[in-house]
Amino acid sequence: MSEDLYEDELDVSFPAGPRHPMAARFRGYLPVVVDVETGGFNAATDALLEIAATTVAMDEQGFLYPDHTHFFRVEPFEGANIEQAALEFTGIKLDHPLRMAVTEEHALTEIFRGLRKSIKANGCKRAILVGHNSSFDLGFLNAAVLRTGIKRNPFHPFSSFDTATLAGLAYGQTVLAKACQAAGIEFDGREAHSARYDTEKTAELFCGIVNRWKEMGGWMEDYD
Repeated sequence: MSEDLYEDELDVSFPAGPRHPMAARFRGYLPVVVDVETGGFNAATDALLEIAATTVAMDEQGFLYPDHTHFFRVEPFEGANIEQAALEFTGIKLDHPLRMAVTEEHALTEIFRGLRKSIKANGCKRAILVGHNSSFDLGFLNAAVLRTGIKRNPFHPFSSFDTATLAGLAYGQTVLAKACQAAGIEFDGREAHSARYDTEKTAELFCGIVNRWKEMGGWMEDYD
């Protein structure tokens, strides 16, 4: 299915008058940075253990900045596979008394509710996922939406912005920590592989790349 065909099916109308600058910048899409921590690499069978989503805002000069982060620790769905190697890699302790995990449905419902408010406030029609190797995060997000039967998913189902690709172009680095270092963004390796931390650092990286492109004259604000 083409993106244009998908957009034609959306029941969205914009108010008369000038569009919000954020909506104009990304064709009506609000970038939302997402990171997931999981029990493996297979979105259909492996557990979603953490999810974070950071919205992006725009200042009066048209520069982006990370706005608000939604974060949840998630209970593995019934029958989920969890690889021990994945837990060792992320450092997640499923039985930790302070983990305070919620169901997938609760996490997604709360995140989506907040995102819809941001989408409306920015005059956008839908969110577009931004991720470091974004297909991974989008795959797990879509799988969780399918499992829970949630109908009002604000994200585009197959399009995304990949900061690994963008950082490779801008800085010659595709690993998140190295890309942040190249961009002058502080990165603490001891905090890495937490969905909240990785999401917020990815948001800084994405905003930095988009803003740098703007400074170089790469985006004409009056372009339609």
